Amino acid sequence: MNEETMNMEMRKVLKKFGVTSQQQIEHAIFKAVEEGRLTGSETLDVILTLEIPGLDLTHTVKGTIKLE
Repeated sequence: MNEETMNMEMRKVLKKFGVTSQQQIEHAIFKAVEEGRLTGSETLDVILTLEIPGLDLTHTVKGTIKLE
C-alpha cells in the first residue's frame, strides 16, 4: 500500500463529493424557494452519510444550513 497515493485518492473523492453535494443542495434550495416550499429564511437540518461497503464503514455527520 502506498500511503501517499491513498491520501491523494481520498482527497480527490472527498473534493468531488463536496463540490457536487454543494451544487445539488444549492439547486434544491433555489427550486424549493421558487416553488414556495421554502421562504429562504429557514434553517435546514442536514444528515450526510459516507459508506464504503468494502470496508464495512458507515460514517454520518449531522449539521444545519442557515439560509438567512
